[in-house]
Amino acid sequence: MKKAILVIISAILLVVLAACGSADATAEKKEKTTTLVIGASNVPHAEILEEAKPILKKEGIILDIKKYQDYILPNKNLADGELDANYFQHIPFLELSNKENDTDLVNAGKIHIEPFGIYSSKYKDVADVKDGATILISNNVAEHGRILMLLEKEGLVKINDSVENKVDATLDDIENTKHLKFLNQIDPGLLAKAYKNDEADLYAINTNYALDAGLKPTEDALILEDADSPYANVIAVNAKDKNKAAIKKLVAVLQSKEIQDFITDKYEGAVVPVK
Repeated sequence: MKKAILVIISAILLVVLAACGSADATAEKKEKTTTLVIGASNVPHAEILEEAKPILKKEGIILDIKKYQDYILPNKNLADGELDANYFQHIPFLELSNKENDTDLVNAGKIHIEPFGIYSSKYKDVADVKDGATILISNNVAEHGRILMLLEKEGLVKINDSVENKVDATLDDIENTKHLKFLNQIDPGLLAKAYKNDEADLYAINTNYALDAGLKPTEDALILEDADSPYANVIAVNAKDKNKAAIKKLVAVLQSKEIQDFITDKYEGAVVPVK
């Protein structure tokens, strides 16, 4: 009888110890898991992050993706601590945002380039663009130099020689050889809608908004930026967080061959991974 009782007690102890061990393992697993809240534009940024999610999960990183339709809130929310990182902008925009808002956001890693496009439902060839044509560009000043460089490449404007860095060129820094009428009071996210509403002759549209509206930059753009553009889209973080292990893992996965191949295959040249 005593022997049977001892066997029962031993079995109970084993069950209790196993349960404790399981609880300890679960607690340890939770401790090793880090959640990153990251802001992103719908296309392509959030799509790329979704592809990276399962890879990062294996690395102990859980992504909580917050989607944005504008270019202002993601940096504000990051600076305020509502986000751990964001992924929607290129370096010139990040630098200008820091300057205008007195923030200390930094580039944690370059991920991809979105070749910028000039679109038109009126013209099929740059040579057909008439003097005085209207061109709708955004109120995002950080993009103006980029747009002007595209137009200069095709001979539609000439940036003054006095401008040391063409990235910084403004509408006041050009010889307007075709007398284009620049309309620059619209939010970037509304340009694709304006294009569909036929509100101008030419439209300078960010690739993420073009893709979101169903446009194919490599087929629909009248002028498309080269893949060696200096406007790489980056993971942005607060300066104090740049060297955090979770941020470094995030960047490493987004720069991995697996994600680079995904970008190349899915977007077919409309989005180009940074090598």
